[in-house]
Amino acid sequence: MASRILMPAPVCLIENSNGQFMVNHKALQVLITVTQPVVVVAIVGLYRTGKSYLMNRLAQQKTDFSLGSTVQSHTKGIWIWCVSHPNKANHTLILLDTEGLGDVEKGDSKNDTWIFALAVLLSSTFVYNSMGTINQQALDQLHYVTELTDKIKTKSSTSTEEMNDSMEFGSLFPDFVWTVRDFLLELKINGQAITSDQYLENALKVKKGPSEEARMCIQKFFVNRKCFIFVPPADTKKLQHLDKLHDDELDVDFVENTKNFCDYIYNEAKAKTLPGGGMVNGPRLGNLILNYVEAITSGDIPCMENAVLALAELENSAAVQKALTLYEELMTQKVQFPTETIQKLLDIHAICKREATQVFVRDSFKDMNQKFQTKLEIQVEAKLDDFQKQNERESIDRCTALLQDIFSPLEEDMKQNAFFKPGGYSVFLQKKQELIYKYRQQPKKGIQAEKTLEEYLKSKQTVADAINQADKMLTAKEKKMKEQQRKTKATVAAVRKLKILQRRLEQIKLEKKKRKQEQLRKMVANMEAQRRQMLAEQEREQARRLEEQAQLLQEQQRQLIAQQTLHIQRLEAQLRHSHSSDDCIIL
Repeated sequence: MASRILMPAPVCLIENSNGQFMVNHKALQVLITVTQPVVVVAIVGLYRTGKSYLMNRLAQQKTDFSLGSTVQSHTKGIWIWCVSHPNKANHTLILLDTEGLGDVEKGDSKNDTWIFALAVLLSSTFVYNSMGTINQQALDQLHYVTELTDKIKTKSSTSTEEMNDSMEFGSLFPDFVWTVRDFLLELKINGQAITSDQYLENALKVKKGPSEEARMCIQKFFVNRKCFIFVPPADTKKLQHLDKLHDDELDVDFVENTKNFCDYIYNEAKAKTLPGGGMVNGPRLGNLILNYVEAITSGDIPCMENAVLALAELENSAAVQKALTLYEELMTQKVQFPTETIQKLLDIHAICKREATQVFVRDSFKDMNQKFQTKLEIQVEAKLDDFQKQNERESIDRCTALLQDIFSPLEEDMKQNAFFKPGGYSVFLQKKQELIYKYRQQPKKGIQAEKTLEEYLKSKQTVADAINQADKMLTAKEKKMKEQQRKTKATVAAVRKLKILQRRLEQIKLEKKKRKQEQLRKMVANMEAQRRQMLAEQEREQARRLEEQAQLLQEQQRQLIAQQTLHIQRLEAQLRHSHSSDDCIIL
């Protein structure tokens, strides 16, 4: 799988000018953009041994790390190339090519020792490149490893017991890979075929001699060791243009050796970690580079513990700021200002603080005694105080706007002196209570609702008092006027009543007069009626008497007639009787 180039070409990371190291900040700016875990492979070796060629092959490029073809050292300082890791997803492969060791033009071998020490400090896999075989001379040339205890400290303490850092180097140093170039021997010991790793381990067996210390240091400092041997790539004439040769122009075994080396780096080289744990990415590596180079240039010994502490200081400070920024963003997103209660704000604060703390814990590194977490908590509480103040301000602003809107009709009436009249204060109070009720019914006023209302009403109290005072004065005046009006009305009413009474008396007199006249008329009428009645009665009595007399007379006449009739009848009877007697006589 072809690697994706994160840098278009290698750039100088640490410049070496006249024995003085200087970090190239342009390269550092590119490095700190690498947020993935990094596998850092550094290669060190004598100049003109083909280190850059191996770096180019690891980058899956033929050129870019410059290859020299003269007797002069070509690479100066430490160069960096960041490429996407071919085999490990979400990892970046960082290649560090160093200037050749043992360059006679430099004059001062101390410079080589610092290059060697920096490569050890910065890498997760340390490749030492040499020519020929691993013999006495090769081990003598690796004397830099014996000086590491003088160039690197693991602890910042200066006590005698803790100065013996070499005991910890084995657990802190990178994996060690020895690449032996132009190897022409057979891999055999006592006639038995061996592996390149066995070849290395056999060469490192402690033997008395000048290289004894180098052997011991390699075994002690580099726990994980690997060896690759490379046959000569081509004939001498072609080596001058090695970077331009295709694989089919190279020795088949050399191509195979190179492939095995690259496969091992791709598959086995570990990601860079910090002492005590913690994965290294671009920004962390950049901070380590600055710390180590600063220590060297200031005349100090690079201390791994100090570098980690400085890194922890930077990262934890950044983690605090990141968590604090997240807290602010979450609060800004979640809090709908103003909140109705303080508890609502505190509940959201607790959620945001928890998420921010989780981010801090995830991003923090070696936060001893929770120093930075405590700092975060202090700053979060300070931000909470700011949010509480903002909550109060927005509540006040919201409530002030509501009050201005709701009470504007009342204020307009006040400007128009609508309440400066008798009874105006009562009307004012009634309207004020209605508007207060309306205000309290409005949602989202926040925690300053009542306080803002109280202050608003307090600010209008002078006007309210003036309305009240005017109301009292005008009411008193009105009462006086009403009393006068009442008295006037009473007088008018009395006069009217008197006139009415007078008219009534006159009417009564008139009515009495009329009644008297009527009574007199009626009396006369009655008397006349009685006279007439008496006359009538007299007439009736006379008529009765006349009738009675007539009846008596008639009775007398009847009786007389009856008597006469009876007398006549008697006479007639006597006559008849007499006739009868006469007849009889005649006869």
